[in-house]
Amino acid sequence: RFAMETKRQLDVLDRHLADNEFMAGEYSIADMAIWAWYGQLVLGRLYDAAEFLNVDSYENLMKWAKKIDARPAVTRGRMVNRPFGEPEMQLHERHDASDFDTKTQDKIGD
Repeated sequence: RFAMETKRQLDVLDRHLADNEFMAGEYSIADMAIWAWYGQLVLGRLYDAAEFLNVDSYENLMKWAKKIDARPAVTRGRMVNRPFGEPEMQLHERHDASDFDTKTQDKIGD
């Protein structure tokens, strides 16, 4: 039941993105909020469900997710307060913009 509801939502997003570059005309908070879950889901970063949900079939949604994922600010946002994953993607505390270059876990260790 929940898998089918998720697929329905993915289809709604995919159909919307067939005619629109972003969710609300231009890149906005709507894209940021939706990408945090649906974008991560279709990129295979949540629940190991991408294959089960056949996310590759949602071509417009996948294109949108990859476009947003490529934004430098999105990459930085994914790093902040992240206690898991690759050490270069973990910035436990951010106090200055330079922290992205000097204080990720791969640079400071445990």
